[in-house]
Amino acid sequence: MSAIKRVYWLLHTQLGIDPRTMLRSLRGVFRYIPDLFRFRSKYTGPLELMPCLNDWHEEGGATKSEYFWQDLLVARNIFEANPATHVDIGSRVDGFVSHVASFREIEVFDIRPIAMKIPGVKFKQADLMNRLPEQKEYCDSLSCLHALEHFGLGRYGDPIDPDGFKHGLVNMSRLLRNGGRFYLSVPIGVERVVFNANRVFDPRTIARIADEQGLLLRSLTIIQEGGKYMEIVPDPPTLAQWATQRYALGLFIFDKCEKEFR
Repeated sequence: MSAIKRVYWLLHTQLGIDPRTMLRSLRGVFRYIPDLFRFRSKYTGPLELMPCLNDWHEEGGATKSEYFWQDLLVARNIFEANPATHVDIGSRVDGFVSHVASFREIEVFDIRPIAMKIPGVKFKQADLMNRLPEQKEYCDSLSCLHALEHFGLGRYGDPIDPDGFKHGLVNMSRLLRNGGRFYLSVPIGVERVVFNANRVFDPRTIARIADEQGLLLRSLTIIQEGGKYMEIVPDPPTLAQWATQRYALGLFIFDKCEKEFR
């Protein structure tokens, strides 16, 4: 993330100041006022004012976000696979989870509470940096989208633990039955911690820890800024190449199997 983008992110997401929206809204005033007078000249009913000043600058939907594409791609995979039990760890409830809940039941484990009951969603508050003994080999389908990179950084109320992501990945693998499928997305590139926002992983780190847990990497899709995505061959030279990039989102698909059958 460039310095300018980082400042914008800080102003927008953390301080509630969006310079881009402010500029668009100022331009929108000059469209809103003439539109109001034109409408009022043809309408005599009750009228309240609530100026929406920048919507006409937007596309019909936000399709350039990496969240949009990961949620869509994994939800489609789950629909086609139709697993017996799907569990999600910490993904967006207002994105991926709701997509899946629209066509099947989904169980959600998250360190943060969810106060509202959601149709099709069974919720359990849990910290996946700790083992869940009662859930060993619990499901045949598992997802964790854009969440593992936050484990152990304290951002969402989790305990500070530099190895939190390792514990999380090991414990997630324990939830999955042999033959089960695991969908995992994390930022990849030059490995580093951007405290306390997230980690960025060398993709070989994820592949190595997963392999130690009996998770076989079946595919890797790269999602880049602007919504561009491509499936790549996850061989060592290709993974090494992506480890030198500044940032992308890696969507890994693993199958769990005993080593003697791999």
